[in-house]
This record gives sequence, structure tokens and C-alpha cells, in this order.
Amino acid sequence: MGASRRTTEPGGSRRERAGALLDRVLALVDVVVRARERAAPDLERVNPRHRASALNLVDYVAVRSQDVRELQAELRALGLSSLGRMEAGVLEHLRAVVTTLQVLAGRTDEDLSLPEAPDGTGDEGHDVLVRNTEALLGPGGPGRSTRIMVTLPSEAAGDPALVRDMVAAGMDVARVNCAHDGPAQWAAMIDHVRSAGRELGRDVRVAMDLAGPKLRTGPFEPGPQVERIKPVRDASGRVVAPARLWLGDPDPAVDDDAPAVPLADPAWAAARVPGERLRLKDARGSGRTLRVLEATGPGLLVECAKTVYFATGLAVTAPDGTRARLGELPAVEQSVRVRTGDTVVLTRDLTPAPAPAEGPYRIGCSLPEVFADARPGQPVWIDDGRIRCRIRTVDPDEIELEVLQAGPGGAKLKAEKGINLPQTQLRLEALTDEDRAHLPFVAEHADVVSMSFARSRHDVAALLEELGAIGRHDLDVTLKIETVGGFEALPLMLLEAMRWEDVGVMIARGDLAVEAGFERMAEVQEEILWLCEAGHVPVVWATQVLESLAKKGLPSRAEVTDAAMGQRAECVMLNKGPFVVDAIEALDDILVRMEGHARKKSDLLRRLEAWSPLVD
Repeated sequence: MGASRRTTEPGGSRRERAGALLDRVLALVDVVVRARERAAPDLERVNPRHRASALNLVDYVAVRSQDVRELQAELRALGLSSLGRMEAGVLEHLRAVVTTLQVLAGRTDEDLSLPEAPDGTGDEGHDVLVRNTEALLGPGGPGRSTRIMVTLPSEAAGDPALVRDMVAAGMDVARVNCAHDGPAQWAAMIDHVRSAGRELGRDVRVAMDLAGPKLRTGPFEPGPQVERIKPVRDASGRVVAPARLWLGDPDPAVDDDAPAVPLADPAWAAARVPGERLRLKDARGSGRTLRVLEATGPGLLVECAKTVYFATGLAVTAPDGTRARLGELPAVEQSVRVRTGDTVVLTRDLTPAPAPAEGPYRIGCSLPEVFADARPGQPVWIDDGRIRCRIRTVDPDEIELEVLQAGPGGAKLKAEKGINLPQTQLRLEALTDEDRAHLPFVAEHADVVSMSFARSRHDVAALLEELGAIGRHDLDVTLKIETVGGFEALPLMLLEAMRWEDVGVMIARGDLAVEAGFERMAEVQEEILWLCEAGHVPVVWATQVLESLAKKGLPSRAEVTDAAMGQRAECVMLNKGPFVVDAIEALDDILVRMEGHARKKSDLLRRLEAWSPLVD
């Protein structure tokens, strides 16, 4: 009864299995050692403060160059760490596994001469990431470590109360997009942020996004100068509320919802009185009667029970026979509806294009480099992928596209919409002349500069060189990852950026989803989070977070879940909208609730092809 019994298991004894696993883990360590040797020149250039983080980043990329899922499963079967949480300290985890396997395999007498784990990794790696996050993004809000970044709307330049409300609701970082507005508006926004921070005792950082190269559709010819006003009808088509509008200057104190149509003769409007009925023939030649509700002098609030098409120059006749003409109306923005199988031609010429009822449709392309770098057969996505095309032909001035997908009823092709070429190697600089012109302002006013369209270490080096020339070595840098090329080059870009003092990464999920494909987006954003954790680099989780809440006042269930998932990043970004203060408050509540439930992840590690340049 007291005799010992050795249990045998499939694949050999526990000791034999441990020995085989030890050899496999040691082979993985060899991969890490070789990667360190190859990366030595890059590691030498890194800021000493980031040296351990950079070394751990190289270690992680080396491990992820292998498919270790089977190894993970076998380690778990022996009750050991499966390496699923090794990001913050790769070699420390490997050494711990090796040491345990040596004991299980009875090979403790072997001197394996493993490389040392760098200081500031492993459990300390989390502390390094916390330190780097606070240096880049400032302190978090009460009860949460994940920061909230918010894009400032144009209105923020003239509305300090709005900015104060945003700070009070929980905004930790104010984002100013250099693609919109100008230096005067930017300066006013930033002044309001600084003032609100001082008043509320908050250290609110300012991040300014450089616009980067703009790959967009060109303009269409302006449409007719027409404004349509229509009454409200019920489901049966009966008018339940007449159309209201202002002729001349509106008075918001009387009615701030009614649209306005300009009048060329304000004196005529001043002679009108409530109750008068004005006559006109609208742009279609239909006779219409407008009843004057209010006469404020320079403006008339009128109503009509029928739809009216107002046009520049139309005459309006008063009961006394006097007339006034409508002033200049804005042109209707034109578009064309394209369908699967249609032909779209991108042109180098940015002259406004006509908007025909039938194809082929022609429209300009804002970046001339596209015409040299695009190739037949490559995909082209327009307007966030709403229109999906394939290149048929390319010549120096035109690219002919076949529409592959545009929705069941077609999709509108509009001016100033984004163009993505996910498989085209565009030879253009991420830092444009316009960006260089904006950098002195950014360096003077901002805490962080965000680089758009970053796709190579050369792009990062160009930005750092420009900042060095300005003399702002203390201006922090964030790399926006919005293309497949940027994702694939991220390890090398981070090693380049680590020459600087503080660095972060923004996952620009909108453009990146279009480029990588929506099916792959979840996987790509996870991989970026893991890689940046290995380098102890803070991440901003951006694009469409609580978008419906910010814009319409009510979030979808999926958006709430998405916002909660963003807690694994160091910062979550909200875009502007009429209900942005409500969105900030909701996001703050979600992040506080999630704080006690999760931190980062544990996952299986399959082979990643994207970051292979650092390894064999």
C-alpha cells in the first residue's frame, strides 16, 4: 500500500515532457538573443530612459515572429505560465518558465547562461507604463487611470463655457485638429482649455494633430442656388405644420429654428406688417403665397402651407404691388449616385467636375503621387469604404475604376471624401509643407504633437528632426496608426520615436478599418495594444467611441461595449458633437466602473507576419 507509483502520461513522463519543453523554450530564447543582436544599432540610439522598454519591445517582436500556440498549450498542461501575459517583461517570463522546467526535467545542474532581463520590465514594466502615461497625457480622472481625450469643435474657439463644461465633465486631454480652422481659432481654444484647467484645478493637456497628406476626392461644379422649404406632413400627407422661414435677417429671439433666405432690399422688408400675404413664383414656376407672421424690421418671419423652392433673384410681391428680390443663396452641394458596375475616373485635374445623371463619372484626386504609384488591379476605397472599387487602368493623368460595391441602392459620390488605397505603396512624405508651417505654432502652444499618416521610421525621423530644429525637444510625440503600412512598420517607428523624451500611439480605427478591412480590424487593434504594452508606450483608442451619444444624444449598446473595451488602452478619444459633454460624462462613468474589472489581457500568441523585419 505504501509503494510509490510514477504516473505516466501521453507523450512520455512529466519529466520527459518538461525536458522537451525546456529545449523548445531555450530555442525561443535563442530567437530573442539573435533579434537583440540585430537591433543593437537601434537600441544604442534610444533615449536611455527608454532603453529597457526598447529592449523588451525587441524581445516581444522576436517571440511573436514564432507560432507558440502549441507550446503555450503544453506549458499550461504542466501547470506553468503560458506566456499569455508576458508583454511587459518578455525575458523575465521566459526565465521563470526555464527555471521551473529545469526543476521538473531534473536539469538544474545545467548552466544555461540566459541573458538578463532588463530592469524596468516584468512587474516593474507596468509601473514604467504608468509613468510614461502620466508624462504624456497627464494625471487621470478620479477613480480611473484611463484618460479621456476630446476633439474640440470649432465652436470652442468662441465659447469658453463649453470648454469649461468639457473639462468639468472629465476631459483630460483636449485635441485640436490642424486640418480645420486656423491659428487664431486654435489659440482661442487652447486659451480656454488652460483657463478652465486653472479654474477647476485640473492639469488638462493639449494635443495638436498635424493634418498630414490629404487624399480626397476633388470638387463638383456648384449646383443651383436653390433653397427648398417644406411643411410638416402626417403619415397621410396632410399638412400638420406649415413651413416657416425668415425673409431677410433672422431674429433668434423670435424663432431660432426657422431657416433664412436673404433679401436684396431690407427697406422693403421694413415696410411689411404681420398678416400681409406675399406672392411669388418659385424656382419651378409654381405660384406660392407667404403669410407674414412677424415683422422685425430687417427680417420677416413667414409661413407657407406648400413646398417652396427659393432661388437667387426671385421676386416677392407685397399687397401694395412693391417688389423685392431674393439675395444670393448658397449653391446646392452636388453629388452623383454610383452603383456596382459603374465606372469612376479619378483625374489629376482638380477643376470642379460636372455631376451627370449617368456614368462614367469623373472627379479629381487631391494627391498627384497617386497617379505614379497606383497599379491596375489594386483596390480603391472611397468615403470610408462606402464605395469599393478596383483599378482598371492608370495613366499619368487619370485612373479608371470599376465600382465593385456601393450598397443595394447605390452610394453618393461626393466632393472632399477620403480615398484609401490599401495595397498601393504611395511614395509621399507624412510630414507635408503645410505641417511644417504649422509646427512652430504647435511647438509654442501644445503639449503633444500627433503625426498623421505615419508609415515608416523615416517619417518619424523627419518629425523629430523638425522639432529639434525648432528647439522643442520636450514636445511629446504621438504616432497615428491609420494605414496597414503604418501598422506593419510600428516596431521600427517606435524604436525611432524612443530617441525622444515621451511618445505615444493613437489607433485611428476609422481609417485603419478601411485600410485593413473591417473583418481584420479587431485583430489589428489588439496587436497594436500588445506591442505598445511591450514597449511601455501609452495608447489612445480613437474613432467613433460613443459616436451616437455625442452626435444624437443616445448611444447604441454596441458603442457602450466598445467604450468599455477601450479601458485597456491608456486613453480613449471622443469626437465632437452637440452632446459631447454628455458623452464625456458617460465615458467617465464607464471607465470608472471598468477600472476594477480588467487590466490589459491574456491571449494566445500565433505567429505574426506583419513585424518580421526585426527577425529572421
